[in-house]
Amino acid sequence: MEDIKNIIGNFEFNGNMTDCKIFGSGHINTTYIASYENNGKISRYIIQKINTNVFKNVDELMENVFAVTSFLREKIKANKGNPDRETLHYIKTKNGDKYYRDENGDCYRAYRFVENSKSCDSVNSPEIFEKSGVAFGRFQKYLSDFPATTLYETIPNFHNTVWRFENEFLPAVKNDLKNRAEECREEIKFVTSRKSDCSRLVNLIDEGKLPIRVTHNDTKLNNVMFDEDTDDAICVIDLDTVMPGLALYDFGDSIRFGANTCEEDDENISEVAINLDYFKAYARGFLCEAGENFNQCEIDNLAFSAKLMTLECGMRFLTDYLNGDTYFKIAYQKHNLVRARNQFALVKDMESKMDKMEDIIRNL
Repeated sequence: MEDIKNIIGNFEFNGNMTDCKIFGSGHINTTYIASYENNGKISRYIIQKINTNVFKNVDELMENVFAVTSFLREKIKANKGNPDRETLHYIKTKNGDKYYRDENGDCYRAYRFVENSKSCDSVNSPEIFEKSGVAFGRFQKYLSDFPATTLYETIPNFHNTVWRFENEFLPAVKNDLKNRAEECREEIKFVTSRKSDCSRLVNLIDEGKLPIRVTHNDTKLNNVMFDEDTDDAICVIDLDTVMPGLALYDFGDSIRFGANTCEEDDENISEVAINLDYFKAYARGFLCEAGENFNQCEIDNLAFSAKLMTLECGMRFLTDYLNGDTYFKIAYQKHNLVRARNQFALVKDMESKMDKMEDIIRNL
C-alpha cells in the first residue's frame, strides 16, 4: 500500500489523505479509493492502475477519455446539469499529464469518486433496465456532434462483424487447432448460414447511410452509476473502450446482455429467449434521450442490431473454443461452447420475434 501512496502523490488532489484502500471488483484494472480532508470536508478519488496487457497504447486511451469527458462536461453545463456528477472528472498529474507512468512502466490515472452513487450487476426489473437505457441514450445525445473520427480506435475492428467472420471465425474453423470442429458442426453451420447478416451494417456504413458516432462499446448495466436515494441513472463509467463506431453497437449489445431471460453461460438453452418487456423498456429509455439525433436508417436497424451483436458475440465464443480458449476466461473445458450455444439460441429467438421487436421500435 505504501507504493500506491507514493503514486498518489503525483496527482493534484485537494487536502490531506486520511485513507486509501483497494476498491471495487473489476477484472481488468486494479482500483483504489483515497479519501482526503480539506477544512473539514472529505473528498474521495479513484486511482487505477491501467492493465497495459489489455490496453497497449495508454496515450491513445487517455487522449480518448479526456477528449470525451471534457466535451461531456461542457454539454452538461449547457443543459444546466452537474458535470461533477453526470460524467467522470479525470485528474491530471502535477506535471499536467493525463496519467502517471512510474519507473517500472506501470501506468496510473485518477478521477473524482461519484458520491452518493451505486452500481448494479444484474438486470432484475424493466424499470432499472430502462434507466440504464436513459443513461446510454443521454451519452449518445450529448456526444452526437462530437467529431467521432478524431478518436483513436483502441481496439481495431472491434464490432466489424465481417472482419470477425472472415479473419477470425473462418480461419479457426479451417485450422481446427484442438480438433473440436467436428463436435461444433451445428454451431459452425449456424454462423455460416448467417454470413449476409454480418455485412449488413458494414455495407450501410460504406453506402453513407449510417453515421460514425462515439460509442461506449461496453454497455453492461454495471457501467452505469445510479443515485443511492432515487435509483435514477447518474452517469456512464468505464470509458476505456470509447472509440468511433455505430450507436447501433451500443444499443444491440445492451439488449444482448440485459434482455436475455438467462445468464449468457446458462446451459439450459431451451429457456433462453429475449424478454420483450425488457427490450421495450430499454428502447424507451434509450430513444427518449437519443432518438431525435438518429437518422431513419439507424432507427430501422435498432432491432436488427440486437440480433447482430448477439450473433457476433456467439461467433467470438465459438471461435475461441475452436482455438483452444485463448481469449475469454473459462471455468471449465466447454465453457465457451456453452456460451456460444446460449447466444445462438438467443439469436434464433430474436429472429422469431423480429417483427414484434421492430413494431416496438416503430411505436416508440
